[in-house]
Formats: sequence, structure tokens, C-alpha cells
Amino acid sequence: MKIMITAIVAGGALLAGAAPAQAAPAHIAAKDPVSALKARLVPGHGVRFTDTTTVKADDGDTGLLERTGTFQFSRKGIAASDITAKWSAGTGREDEKPERTISIGKVSYDRSEMWKDKMPPGKTWYRSRGLPGGGGGFFGQVINPAEPGTLAVLLKKGKRSGATLKGTITFKELAKVSPWFDASVPIRSDNAAKVSYAVTFDGSGLAAKVTSSYPANAVLDTSGMDGKTLTIESRFTGWGRKVSVKAPDPGTVTTKVSD
Repeated sequence: MKIMITAIVAGGALLAGAAPAQAAPAHIAAKDPVSALKARLVPGHGVRFTDTTTVKADDGDTGLLERTGTFQFSRKGIAASDITAKWSAGTGREDEKPERTISIGKVSYDRSEMWKDKMPPGKTWYRSRGLPGGGGGFFGQVINPAEPGTLAVLLKKGKRSGATLKGTITFKELAKVSPWFDASVPIRSDNAAKVSYAVTFDGSGLAAKVTSSYPANAVLDTSGMDGKTLTIESRFTGWGRKVSVKAPDPGTVTTKVSD
């Protein structure tokens, strides 16, 4: 709960006060995306991704967050992840060291400026349950194309044109089918908020690019977010390559942080 509250408050302040700051495949993805994904769900293998989060408002667009990460697969979906997040220039936090969050099963390890001065001496990682995206996950990609159940619902609700699928889904609907979204953004001010999404598939039927947009006040409802939109663009590469996500050295991990 501590990491949830700290992350939301910090992100809300950035959204309220920040100052403005690969071409899609042209061919048609003929293969069924769900079948293509399931074929890649092999333990010890995974996919890499990058995220860019932008705040869109009447007075211009503002970069908020940039992430790079790896998903490691199980036979059913995501078994582990390793994500590094950095606040964008102009947020007032761009000089902070990047946040790194390692998640294995339902246990997450977070190393960030949030906990640096609150952990016991010699400890650099805060262990908790949930929040696989760490604090930055509240403002990261909400559409996860590495989950077969999620992908199936997106295909059902959306409309395909060539290699691109477009549609809308509410937070409530997404939370029901996406364990990743429900764990990454467990606190939401508006479950009825609509997410507009676009997924571009490669020739193998796998997601190459995902874009999502939703009202900025759907997570944290403050006046500073009114009228603004969060847009997250993600790129996925290396589907099915071998990856290895490991927990930090136990000697550097703590479950205790000061208030």
C-alpha cells in the first residue's frame, strides 16, 4: 500500500505541473494473434518492450515517463518481468536515478528514489506483493499483448484493418481479463473510464506496437488532471527469445521501510 500511495501522489504532481516538451508494418498480419502468442509462451523465453508515456492537453504535449523492460513467459502468460522506468525531461524528476522493478510471480522488488532513504542500511531493494510495474507502472502501458485472454478480448471488442486492430475497453472490463493491468494499477478513480487502443501486428501475428489513451484523471482524480489524456506507445521486439529474470541478492532486500 505504501508504494501505491507514494507512486500515485508523485505521478499526480507531475501531471499537474509538467511543462510541454518505427513506422508501422504495412503488410497484413494473416495469422491468428492469439494462436501466434500461445506458440511463443515457452518457459525461459519472453519478449522485450519499450514504453513512452505522454500527457496530452490543450496547451501541448508533455513527456512523462519512459520505460524499457522484459517479460518472461510461463505456458499461460507472464511469469516474471524486469522493468526500468525514468521520468522524462521537464517533469522535475528527470535527474533521479531510474526506478527498476523486478517481479517474479506475485512478488515484486523495487529499487527507486522513493525508498532510498527509508530502507535499513545496506538494503537497496524493497520487496512487496503486487505492483509488477513499480511506481512507474501507474503511468505505463495498460494494454498487455502478452496475455492470451487479454488479447482475445481486444480482438473481440475491436476492429481489424490490415495489420492494425483498434477499439475501446473500459478499465473495469480490462481488469477482469488482464492480471497485469489489475496488479499494475490496483487503485483507479474511474473504472468506467474508456481506453482507446491500437495494436499493430507483425507478419507472424505478434504485437509489434501498442498505443493506448485514456483520461488522465481515471487513475488519480485531481483538478490538475482535468481535461488531460495519457497516451502510452509501446514497441515489442524479440518475441520468443530466451530471457532470464532473477530476483536481487537476498542480502540487499528488505520488507521494512520507514514512513
